[in-house]
Amino acid sequence: MSGNGKTGSQHAWGDRVRALRNVPLVLKLLWEAGRSVVTWGLVLRVIQPVVTLGIGLVAARIVYGVALALEHKPEFPHFWWYVAGEVSLALLNNGLNRLIDYTDQMLSDRYTNSVSVRVMEQAAQLDLTTYEDPAYYDRLERARVQATDRLAMIQQMGRLFQQVIMTLIWSGVLIYRSPLMIVPLLAGVLPSFVGETHFAFLGYEKNFNQTPRKRIMDYLRQVGGSKEAAKELKLFNLSEYLTNRFRGLSQGIYEENVALANKRLIWGGLLSFISIMGYYGAYLFAIWEALSGKYPNIGTFTLITLAIQQASSNFQQAFSTASGIADQALFLTDLIAFFDIKPVVKSKPNAMPAPRPIQRGFEFRNVSFAYPGTERMVLKNFNFSIEPGQRIALIGENGQGKTTVVKLITRLYDPTEGEILLDGVNLREYSIEDLHREMGVIFQDFMRYEMTVKENIGVGRVDVAHTEEEIRAAAQKSLAADVVKKLAGGYDQMLGRRFVSGVDLSGGEWQRIALARAYLRDAQLLILDEPTAALDAKSELEVFERFAELTSGKMALLISHRFSTVRMADRIVVLADGQLVEEGSHQQLMALGGRYAEMFEMQAASYR
Repeated sequence: MSGNGKTGSQHAWGDRVRALRNVPLVLKLLWEAGRSVVTWGLVLRVIQPVVTLGIGLVAARIVYGVALALEHKPEFPHFWWYVAGEVSLALLNNGLNRLIDYTDQMLSDRYTNSVSVRVMEQAAQLDLTTYEDPAYYDRLERARVQATDRLAMIQQMGRLFQQVIMTLIWSGVLIYRSPLMIVPLLAGVLPSFVGETHFAFLGYEKNFNQTPRKRIMDYLRQVGGSKEAAKELKLFNLSEYLTNRFRGLSQGIYEENVALANKRLIWGGLLSFISIMGYYGAYLFAIWEALSGKYPNIGTFTLITLAIQQASSNFQQAFSTASGIADQALFLTDLIAFFDIKPVVKSKPNAMPAPRPIQRGFEFRNVSFAYPGTERMVLKNFNFSIEPGQRIALIGENGQGKTTVVKLITRLYDPTEGEILLDGVNLREYSIEDLHREMGVIFQDFMRYEMTVKENIGVGRVDVAHTEEEIRAAAQKSLAADVVKKLAGGYDQMLGRRFVSGVDLSGGEWQRIALARAYLRDAQLLILDEPTAALDAKSELEVFERFAELTSGKMALLISHRFSTVRMADRIVVLADGQLVEEGSHQQLMALGGRYAEMFEMQAASYR
């Protein structure tokens, strides 16, 4: 007994009932995914049970006619028309079932595509902070699975609708003949429904608790077979270590699955025994009535036994299907919760467009920032500005807030304290989407899209169509054109190893492709956050010399650990402990003899 006086079973039923609130949203998603398909599916499911009843009624008349013939009595009129009618109805029933399967398949495909798009759209608008939360990743993983793995629920809802109609029709036949006959059927089905529902909840709870471990297993499986990890796996003999970790986790999950399956096997068998006894209770009652002379002929008895079989079968199937829907609805809880997550960093209603051109630039005023869930201030009362035409370099040791400045100026985050202004107006007043159109950013951990060279560069700005000449011009600016010349497919060459004919590039070559995206964007603010880390010193110098030439008249913000490249900036800003401690040109900072000069001399000494 829990502290509030409720048993685990009561909690399970409460969770199940609450989970059924998810069903209306699924119905809405289905309707939006394919209205005509849903309509036709419902119409067919109404017609099919009626046809089944017609087959039963005709079959009863045929049995009666055969019984008359066996007793050498004259057959009733139009006997063979009944035979032909049953064959025709059977053919029609077969066609209806095939059409129902067809509409189910069409609806499943439309639903999968529609929900997958919604998951992608929702993930794209969420705050960056959500991606840094492990609990969010667990929810995102479950949401992604549920978006495409709940197809059974769609079919179950259609099947339940059909089974309910079938149950009502055949139960009506029984009640018309003998109302008491329905009692043993219900008494046999209800315990089985309760048991199945209980185990459905236990299955959801088990899968929920296993999600973090399954994520670890997926990671171990990926690392154990990835090209990037192959060298270290061999050199450090990590394969056995990773395999043993995977084996331990998978064994634990297997044992939990077996334990639940064993319980379900035992209790499910006992409950199914009760269900069978309920069915035969009604069947024996029908035999007793037949022997008592309450039925006019053998055809009526045949119809009653068929009704018992159909009503019992559809009773059980309807309750089982409803239990399955409750099970699926529990799993959908995470998908619904995922859709309910609202971004904090977002555009205001009627937000201002970004200024074109930018007149005064960006200004940080007493900005402090701590990442959500932490108390450590990465930036403390940080003041900084960048004006049109300026090239500014941010330097400092790792963890001093350089990348955080980039994330704040691009409004991937909002400051914890203070404000950031663009042309004297708080960044929060601008449309985020429009603001981002005027920014070209390449991070150190830039994406390597497994697409063609043309597409890899083109993603730099997807809101406009680009000509071949524009793609080539961007590649020339980033020095990626030299890389493309070596590729057999040129700008149509598939990059990466995921797809057939794909070609992988070196780290430096990938970086030049990524830089081309920034140049294609033709933004007012260009940001390079250590994007040339994989380049040698000579190649990096070439990139930055080109960068300095091509950013003339624009705002440029660059971060690099190599002082030989940052010295070409108009102003160098030195960060330490989240604060601006020095700023000026290379010559000014060297003359100052402070932190910058010390760091410069330490790096220069390593080249001597």
